[in-house]
Amino acid sequence: MKRTKKIFKKMAVVSFILSAVFLIDSCKKNGESPVPSSLSETTLSNVVVGNSLATTSTSTVYTVNLTGLAADGAYGYHLGYPLSQSGDSNSSPTASTLRLFEDGVELNPAHSTYNNICNYGKGRFVHWGTKLYFSSSDNTNPATNGRKYTYTMGGTPVADGTGTGTGTGTGTTTTGLSNALMGYAMVNGTTTGGIGGQTVTVTTLSELKTAVSGSTAKIIYVSGHIMGTGDDAVNVSSNKTIIGKPGAIIEGAPLYIMQVNNIIIQNITFRNYVTDAGVMIKYASTHIWIDHCDFSTDRSHGWAYWGKDISITRASDYITVSWNKFHDNNLSVLISGGIAGNTEDIGHLHVTLHHNFWYNIGEREPDMNYGSVHVFNNYHLNNSGYSIGARAAGNVRTDNEYFQSCSKPLSTNLAGDPPGYFSGVNTNIYSNCGANNITTAVSSWLPSYSYSAVLDPAADVPTIVQKGSGAILN
Repeated sequence: MKRTKKIFKKMAVVSFILSAVFLIDSCKKNGESPVPSSLSETTLSNVVVGNSLATTSTSTVYTVNLTGLAADGAYGYHLGYPLSQSGDSNSSPTASTLRLFEDGVELNPAHSTYNNICNYGKGRFVHWGTKLYFSSSDNTNPATNGRKYTYTMGGTPVADGTGTGTGTGTGTTTTGLSNALMGYAMVNGTTTGGIGGQTVTVTTLSELKTAVSGSTAKIIYVSGHIMGTGDDAVNVSSNKTIIGKPGAIIEGAPLYIMQVNNIIIQNITFRNYVTDAGVMIKYASTHIWIDHCDFSTDRSHGWAYWGKDISITRASDYITVSWNKFHDNNLSVLISGGIAGNTEDIGHLHVTLHHNFWYNIGEREPDMNYGSVHVFNNYHLNNSGYSIGARAAGNVRTDNEYFQSCSKPLSTNLAGDPPGYFSGVNTNIYSNCGANNITTAVSSWLPSYSYSAVLDPAADVPTIVQKGSGAILN
């Protein structure tokens, strides 16, 4: 008991120290300019709050000077000069009265933590000391997105915004890919891709292969229809973001992610991949985020001809697969190193899959050996085999899944392999489905991160997922 109390006291001290260094200057950058001699000011009596016009007391509106803006993380930025008034502090974490606006629309929540601004963004900000740390509404770079940022100060301190949620989970906005990173790709570090690196646009397979080489951070835009031979592999190096422009297609050229880390893939339509998978993640690759993509084959060949949509194998770890469409294939997503001889996967294969849409699939939505897999708010429609498989003592947590016209939603009884475990099976909706085939005791396993703030009701999943999933930039 004494030992327990001693450990608790140590943890309390560590927690206090961490709060004290909440914004310790990992954000201190060289070359910060002094306060500008004159900021653009106007006096307004109306400001836009959300989507409505709200009348306030007359206040001075200051234009944010973006000269010297510095990047702090995936989505966070801070101004290159101090503000004239102090705001929040360790002793008064909600003292600031600063209200921040983007093209006249108020951003929120205020008083956000530094980590949440960097990792989630979506308009979070904090006025800490005399510094302003903030993110844009859609996680674009405020210095280059063409928008005007203004702020007011004075009056009552604004509402607290220290929560860790990333929104309501109701899909994307028309301005772009606005859903924030969630799940295992933000655990034990985070996933930022090519942020801060060179930006290039590719239109051919050879240009794509060149652009993804080397470990230097890079943001690669795919434009048009890139065509391979079916198994013409593209080897992706670390620290890359690959994002499709409207209508971008990669056909017959699977992406190989092997022994690398920190990769983001968004808004690509993948078609007709013969070897292994459309996206092959292998050999201890970590921190990968596959988001808002579309995977399919033409189904005109035999069962084993086409590759899987995504394969995550051989001790790869900390991966999120979100807001994708998987359709018209036999085998969709494999999270496995195989059973025999691949026990090195034990303790790895931490994967989150959320808000994905599977339809007209044979099986594996996903299938898993050994890993720790969290699936929530996915929509499974018309699969002919099993939907989610758990094998080899691995754990699968399901939360608010929606299964419709599926032969066997959940199974641990697969091809004679050792079974795995499910938790959360009663949170799902099973509409016009066959029975689950679970041969092990239902477990209580949960993932290591909080997700309640982004969890949608199971009944709403078909509408939300059909609206917001897939390659949405048109």
